[in-house]
Parts: sequence; C-alpha cells; structure tokens
Amino acid sequence: MPTGKLVYNWYISLVAASCMVLYGYDASVFNAVQGSKHWVAYFNKPNTQTIGAINTSYTVGAVVAGFFFGGPIADRFGRRVGMASGCALVIIATFLQTFSPRGNIACFIAGRVVIGLGQGLALTAGPIYIGELAPSEIRGTIMSFWQMFYSVGSFIAYWVNYACSKNIPKLGEWDWRMVVIFQLLVPIIILAQLWFIPETPRWYIQHGNRIEDARKSLYQVRDSDQEVEDEILAIREAVEFEAEAISSGYSALWKDKSVRKRMYLCLIINAGQQVTGQGTLNSYSTIVYKKVFKSASTIALINALNATFGILFTLNATWTVDRFGRKFLLITGAIGMAICMIIVASVETQTPSFDGAKSKPVAISIVFLLFLFAFFYKPSWGATVWIYTSEVFSMNVRAQAVGMCSQTQNVANSIVQQFFPTFLNNEGFYAFYMFAGINFLLAAFVWFLLPETKQVALEEIDTLFGGSNHVEKGAEIVGAEDPHHAKLEDAHHEIVEEKSVPMTTTSRV
Repeated sequence: MPTGKLVYNWYISLVAASCMVLYGYDASVFNAVQGSKHWVAYFNKPNTQTIGAINTSYTVGAVVAGFFFGGPIADRFGRRVGMASGCALVIIATFLQTFSPRGNIACFIAGRVVIGLGQGLALTAGPIYIGELAPSEIRGTIMSFWQMFYSVGSFIAYWVNYACSKNIPKLGEWDWRMVVIFQLLVPIIILAQLWFIPETPRWYIQHGNRIEDARKSLYQVRDSDQEVEDEILAIREAVEFEAEAISSGYSALWKDKSVRKRMYLCLIINAGQQVTGQGTLNSYSTIVYKKVFKSASTIALINALNATFGILFTLNATWTVDRFGRKFLLITGAIGMAICMIIVASVETQTPSFDGAKSKPVAISIVFLLFLFAFFYKPSWGATVWIYTSEVFSMNVRAQAVGMCSQTQNVANSIVQQFFPTFLNNEGFYAFYMFAGINFLLAAFVWFLLPETKQVALEEIDTLFGGSNHVEKGAEIVGAEDPHHAKLEDAHHEIVEEKSVPMTTTSRV
C-alpha cells in the first residue's frame, strides 16, 4: 500500500511532467493544422520550404532558450520559476498564433519562436525537478511519465483537430484556430499548481546552504526522519565536494573529463532521439499519410489514434525501465524501429497506387507498421533518453547540461524538418530507409558506449563515467564518519546551530 508521501511525490512529479504536454501539443498542432484548407488559404498556400521554416522557427526559439537561458534561470531562481516562466511564454505565443493577421505568416512564425522559447525554459527545469525529488528506486518509473505526457499533448491536439475536422461548416476558419488556442489549457493548469509544490532540496542547499528549507521540502516526500537526514547529508557532501574540487557553470561541462564524457554521450542520444524518424513523423505524418489516403478526416483520425496509442505505449516504460535498465530499452527500441522502417518503406514503394492512394489492405498495413514503430519508440528513445539525460549529471552542472542536451533534440529536428518535406516529395517512402540505417547505428552506439544507470543514487552516479564519488569525497571535507548515514541527534543539534550562526559552504555536519 503506497504511503501518503509517496502519493504526494507522484503528484508533484506529475505537475512537473505536465510541462511535456506543452511540447507534445505544439509538436502536433502544426502537423494537424496543415490538413486544414482554411489554414492553407489564410496564409496564402505556403510552399514546402515555408512549411519547413515554420517548424524550424519553433526549434530556433527552443534551442536559444535551452542552451543559454533555461539552465541559468532554473539555477538562479529555482526549478519552479523555470517551469512558470516557460508556461507564461507559451500562453503569450498561443495568442500570437491564433490571432495572426490574414496572410501574415511572419506573425504566426513569431508565435512559434516564442513558444519555442517557453518550452526551452520549461523542458529544462521540469526533468531536473523530477530527478531531484524522486527516490532513486522509482526515479526511472516516474520520469517515464515525462515522455507519456508528450503523448498526452499529442492526444489532446489531434482529437481536438479531429473534432474540428468533422465540423468545418460550423467553424469556418476557427477549424484551425480552435486547435491552436486549446494550447492555453495546460500551461494555465500548471501555473495554478506550481506555487503549492516544494522547491527541490538540492537547489536550497546549493543556494545559500538553506538546510532547514531543504529539510522541509524532503519531509513532504520522504517517509522517515532517517531518510530525510541521509539524503540531506548526501546532498551536502556532494555540494561541498563540487564547490571545492569542480567549477560550476558552463565551463565545467568541458573542463571535467567525466562531465565532458557525459555531455558527448547525452548530446548524441538526444540528437538520436529525433533522427530515429519519430520527430519527422510527428511533424509531417499528415503529408506522409496524404500519399496513402485521400480523406483529410481519415488522416486526422489516424493521427488522433496514434496519439492515443502513444500514451499506452509509453506506459510500458513505467514497468520496464527500472526492471530491465536503460540500455536494454534503448537497444531493443532502436532495432525494432529500424526493422519497422525497412518494412514500411518496402511495402509502400513496392505496391501500386490507384488515383494517388494505396489500396485499403496496403494502407492499413502501412498504418499498422507506423503504429508498431511508435510501440518501439515511446518507451525507449522517447522516454528513456529523457530519464538518462536528467539523471547522469552532477548537481553543479545539472541545469546547464540538461538544458543543452535536451535542446540538441531540436537542433537535430530542425535540420531534418527543414529538408524532409522536399525529400519526401522527391523520393517518397524511400526516405524511410535512411531512418532504418540511423536506428541500427544508434543501437550499436548504446551497446558499446553507454553505461547503465539503473537505481544508482544521483550523488554517486559520477563513478560510472570515471569521475569521483561525490558523496564519499564530500564526506571527507565535511568530516562525516559515515558518508551514507546521518546521525539524527547531530542533525537536531545542527538545526539549533543554524538558527544562531549562519553556515558557510564548508560547515561540518
């Protein structure tokens, strides 16, 4: 039977994970509105290069925010402020897009840039928040909901779009505006809850050594005094060691050999996530399915069903990621996706088309294969890449590193999204063979180079990458006899001392 504090831990984690709904909705909403004749006419029938530019504009905003602002804001003002500022920008951008003047594609693109900025902030702070408050034994399970909420965002966007596509005569131009403006829903819900959840204890200790604030935060999510004090001790030991032995900020990402190694690995797997083919399918499934189906409402229904199944597929990560490990999921997922891409390309290119569409059995088989592709992607390269990235970096560089690595997804995605519409138009489904080859290479990369991080405490994860054990090294600095267990009577005495004498960064336990 779960305890009340474990349930509360899930609640605050899911509030943070809701930031991913913003990403899932926006990544799907433009794909959805491309099927609206009113949207196409409203913006004077944009060509494939303009369509690619609209998608790229979002990634430019996300990359700028993720690389240069997400980490510093989450570090300086807290993880909650990072999420809140991102949500606020998404709300502003939604109005910009919904009420763009007729024919003014520049205003619509500006809205996409601002949404990218907002998501760059929120998607940096969210996974850090979850990783720093979730217990290590269920950290992977909780973080798997991060990717599931991406599917929730897609689910909402595509079903709203499907409902609008069935009521076009009543809605008129609001058939696409309604899809865009629904993006207001989730950031408003997140903002309403953020100020009622605790800040992370690691942030409190890292900023002013606010031990008592960190305790109050942990007491809300841990079951015993001993758990709280052990975690406080581990965090302080890690912070003390990092303050003395390792520089912080962006420079530390490249100066420290073990951190640099993690950066290279996470930059590659985050870029890999988007070149598996899923990022392209999520942005361009409408134009992909136009090569198979004639009916716009049929395509809208398939997109909505794909988003629905995406939620179910991602749930597989909740029971597999901490049981079988990160490497197993990444390798299995990459191989499964590669096989699906080979088969779907073969089926489409080697069967005849009739009046611009495939026969019903062929069309159904293509949809099934692309759904099977999502089955392999969602719990592996969808969820597990986020889990891995959020947990492998030490505290002094976590915000900056997560921000930069996660936005590598958008760097890779912007490159592919810009050329893919033209590539698909010229080469058809032969383009999918490229994704098959990439997925096989990703499986080999994970097999040979990625260490397993399953159920390793955040403060001790550095040892997997050739770094020092920050807890044990920090224990030497603070003078703790046992680096893993705090004495409760010492902790109580420490509270009394804190009230009378401000603690320095090298105070002893």
